[in-house]
Amino acid sequence: MKENNFESQSEKSKEYLLKAYQLQMNGKFEEAILNYKKSLKIHPTPEAHTFLGWTYSFIGDYEKAIDECKTAISLDPEYGNPYNDIGAYLIQQGKFEEAMTWLELALNANRFSNKQFAHFNIGKILEHKGLWFEALEEYRKAIEMCPDYLLAKQRFNRLQGMLN
Repeated sequence: MKENNFESQSEKSKEYLLKAYQLQMNGKFEEAILNYKKSLKIHPTPEAHTFLGWTYSFIGDYEKAIDECKTAISLDPEYGNPYNDIGAYLIQQGKFEEAMTWLELALNANRFSNKQFAHFNIGKILEHKGLWFEALEEYRKAIEMCPDYLLAKQRFNRLQGMLN
């Protein structure tokens, strides 16, 4: 009996999570936040905390976004997405050195299938520092991992054009 109750709670949590994601993608951030919180109340997952953080970033609340990602990391230190997201939020705040630490942690996480994002973000930091050849290499790695990564291609081509 208990197992069925857990399964139904887990399903309800997933329903709120999916609803929150759809609301977020439609720009309904406050409603998305409420649904992420409902999901987390039923069944806390690192993914839901990370997505809630992402939603906070859309409304410019980087402090809450980073806090949610740190909570995600506390639940699963091998989940790479929140490390990368913290790095991205710190870049948005101009905290490049601090961001680099988090991005390197993302690349070392065992459960992170989107490492191209960390390479891209590291490339942005290196480019900001004027380390153009190193930045090109990071963008190249991102493109190699995800050939359709348009932002990485644009940054790579723009920077390469400047250097020619």
